[in-house]
Amino acid sequence: MQFQFDPVFAEMDLIVDGIVLTVLLSAGAIVFGSILATVLAALRSLGGRGARLFVDCYVELLRNTPFLVQLFMIFFGLPMLGLRLSGTQAALLAMVLNLSAYSTEIIRAGVEATHKSQIEAGMSLALTRLQVFRYVVLQPAFAKVWPALSSQFVLMLLASSICSFISVQELSGAAAIIEQRTFRSFETYIIATLIYLVLALALKVFLLWLGRRLFPQVSGLERVDARAEAA
Repeated sequence: MQFQFDPVFAEMDLIVDGIVLTVLLSAGAIVFGSILATVLAALRSLGGRGARLFVDCYVELLRNTPFLVQLFMIFFGLPMLGLRLSGTQAALLAMVLNLSAYSTEIIRAGVEATHKSQIEAGMSLALTRLQVFRYVVLQPAFAKVWPALSSQFVLMLLASSICSFISVQELSGAAAIIEQRTFRSFETYIIATLIYLVLALALKVFLLWLGRRLFPQVSGLERVDARAEAA
């Protein structure tokens, strides 16, 4: 077998477009999914029994069904209800919903790890329950679970490849088109694999840097830096 990468590199414009769309979908899912997860975690902590039941059902439904099925339900199912989305819009919505379900559970674990004495101290200062949750509970909770959240963000980046099943031309979709044009399957997916590896590692490094900046004292990440410098 002879490797021939030239036909694949000739389609570099398509590869670059796929990388850009993958990054945009992942960034949108991380931002909006994190916001939605924070709202759901707040509802579960501050809301009544009905709100907690809704959040629990939402989380269990999305965490215990395949992402591909969720994607198909949004892309093929919503038009039957009169809501038609493009492939990119459906992919972003599915990624946001899926990520928010997993992130809600991660944030909930951080919230429940907050000691009750801290909450009582906040209430003694005449803060409302929402203010206590925002200023006393939420930031330390994010700091405690930031490594787990970061891993989930990276997994969501890699899961964006599934969106090619609804003809979204992100990196995997672009690779499939290039493979059909060039008939160089092995070379095409070697390049796609290396690009995914670079994207995942770059996102991991960025999230680690961001965690150090956002939570330098309470996340434990400064101790990681200290050990690294000592080594």
